[in-house]
Amino acid sequence: MIKTTPEFERLRHQIAQADSEIRHRYEPQVRRMMERMVASGEAVPGPIKRLHKELLCEAIEAQFDNMPV
Repeated sequence: MIKTTPEFERLRHQIAQADSEIRHRYEPQVRRMMERMVASGEAVPGPIKRLHKELLCEAIEAQFDNMPV
């Protein structure tokens, strides 16, 4: 079983409850969590990496949604 942190579980719950239009705003929090884990010598679990990648893609997409054509 992959171990995640209580902090990640709380954050994942918040993201799951968030409107799809604003989910990407949680990306910096997930990134900082990953950075803290790496700095303390912990391996970043796959679910955290996957969530970060998903939010990062959503953040990039949101930038283009606001771009004039």
